[in-house]
Amino acid sequence: MLFNSYVFALVFLPLVLFAWWSERLSQRTRLTALVAASYFFYGWWDYRFVSLLLFSTVLDYCCGHVLESTQRPAIRRAALLISMLANLGLLVFFKYSGFLARSVNALTGAISGSQPLPVWDIILPVGISFYTFQTMSYTIDIYLRKAKPATSLLHFAAYVSMFPQLVAGPIVRYTDLEEQLRQIRTRPDWEQMARGLFFFAGGLGQKLLLADLIAARVDPLLADYGTLQLQTSWYAMLGYTCQLYFDFAGYSNMAVGLGLMLGFQFPQNFDSPYKSRNISEFWRRWHMTLSSFLRDYLFVPLGGSRYGQWLTLRNLVIVMFLGGLWHGAGWTFVIWGLYHGLLLVVHRVAQITSMRRLPQGLAALLTFLCVVIGWTFFRAQDLTMAGSLLWSMIGGHGMADHTLESLGGIRGVGLLGGLLLIIFAMPNLWQIRFRPTRAWALAVAALLLICVLRFDSQSPFLYFQF
Repeated sequence: MLFNSYVFALVFLPLVLFAWWSERLSQRTRLTALVAASYFFYGWWDYRFVSLLLFSTVLDYCCGHVLESTQRPAIRRAALLISMLANLGLLVFFKYSGFLARSVNALTGAISGSQPLPVWDIILPVGISFYTFQTMSYTIDIYLRKAKPATSLLHFAAYVSMFPQLVAGPIVRYTDLEEQLRQIRTRPDWEQMARGLFFFAGGLGQKLLLADLIAARVDPLLADYGTLQLQTSWYAMLGYTCQLYFDFAGYSNMAVGLGLMLGFQFPQNFDSPYKSRNISEFWRRWHMTLSSFLRDYLFVPLGGSRYGQWLTLRNLVIVMFLGGLWHGAGWTFVIWGLYHGLLLVVHRVAQITSMRRLPQGLAALLTFLCVVIGWTFFRAQDLTMAGSLLWSMIGGHGMADHTLESLGGIRGVGLLGGLLLIIFAMPNLWQIRFRPTRAWALAVAALLLICVLRFDSQSPFLYFQF
């Protein structure tokens, strides 16, 4: 079920909000209804995968209580290991088994001509990369004694399955929601509800009116990538850069808005990352909850920056390699992750050697261009497409004779220019001073009406594929 669909906006969400804020229902009944609604929401894509979500929830709930109930190191390590192996095992099987089999077959085929491993066509359960990380963070935090286990399976199930953040984040820590789940509001805070509707409407507009609009121009160009020339390849990649920005920002803002409507505050997940002045800042502002997860549960356990510069640089590359692989099972994502790891290494070395800093505007432009180049691997279906795009971007396929016409005329250029202007010159939704006034109510209502009229052209969010 998509946020940008009639069934969600006009049926599912109103029914959930009505049940959730019903004063006749007890807190336990409301939580049960929320969990049931979230499982229904998840099962809308494929009911068979509801069992995976339930399995992960029950397993990690039990492991969390075992970790808390014993002081014996061997039992605690075993409980953590069971949780990690089960969650990562599901993730590897459903997301990476085909990629691993194809890679091994390609290697053995090149050496001996044999392909020993079967390649299964496995459907990727939507959101599995997100909720496995979320439940693993729970057991790891309890193991490290940074968190206490959930007081009931119902509370934990609500934390794991809550539909606003279930499919594509933000990746919420249990400590972020623990007190909120224990002290659920009995009556809605109307100012918070209004702010939630503002975030939801703003995110919906970013998706339908901006991301999908540029996608309609960019997708046909990238589908025929072999014919792109210098101008059209840069237009396509800058357009995709804007599409991904507004698509992911839109989802993140809608998730936060839905959480606020239910009385929950989720962490910010997106903070104008293209305004960053270096690649490290970019990763502090893009998919912020994933970046903090990789930092706390991978970079720091590897040693972080505590054991000298060489190990720090190694850790940065390892973390970004795995971060790239988390996004997708393919060599393009591996290279994208390694590319960003290399950029972080260059930035770190520049800091160590006290190289002269660039002017802020030039630093932001250089960072943005590095990110755009990296998106070629992120967008490409395979290495052949990535190579062709990069070759076109340096003029390898020549230049278009009629630049304006090749870029879709004044409308095409104006659309891209307008999106870049919004990205770099306007505040994001978190920076806007929203007040529940009549003027804001009319603006939000008008935006929602325009978006609802565009539901017929709905498309999935890009991060749903991860």
